[in-house]
Amino acid sequence: MPLNIRSEEVNRLAEKLASQARVSKTEAVRIALVNELERQERHIPLEERLRPLLDRLDAVPDTGLPADKAFFDELNGEP
Repeated sequence: MPLNIRSEEVNRLAEKLASQARVSKTEAVRIALVNELERQERHIPLEERLRPLLDRLDAVPDTGLPADKAFFDELNGEP
């Protein structure tokens, strides 16, 4: 889906970034959007970012087996 930039200021900024990065205006806009999204994601609390992973871990049933040295030795084929 096309993006139509009607703001002269945004167009000028996109042209400036494109010129400095030596890329097309489309690529400059993509770079700017990716960078802004990454910047905002850094402000999301760690617990919230990890929640999907923690939920997956919580969904794994508990086997009741102890995860001690003997357990890991057996996994690695060690006596």
